[in-house]
Amino acid sequence: MAKFAIFFSYAPQAWKAMLDSPSDRLAAVRQLAEAVGGNVESLYWMFGEYDGFAIAEMPDAVAAGGVSVAVTSSGAFTRISTHQLFDADGLEALIERANTAVAAYSPPTG
Repeated sequence: MAKFAIFFSYAPQAWKAMLDSPSDRLAAVRQLAEAVGGNVESLYWMFGEYDGFAIAEMPDAVAAGGVSVAVTSSGAFTRISTHQLFDADGLEALIERANTAVAAYSPPTG
């Protein structure tokens, strides 16, 4: 399975709802990931540009994209940013593909 980092920022009304009625957000995120065949490794809250991020395994980028569209359409978030993660083996495969692409690519010339 592919691994993704999903950064998010809540909309003001979502923060208000959580203040009025606290709930287990990790359980909600796990349920969402499981609905598309994935699982959540971790969920973190943070200060700064984003309110938090999750590390999740998803069957593929289409599943991760489906999660992103689902949560964005809820109106509970102002910002979602999904990034596929690569481990050392993944980087080797990526470099191999890049070398194949470089050999086939013709850049524009002046």
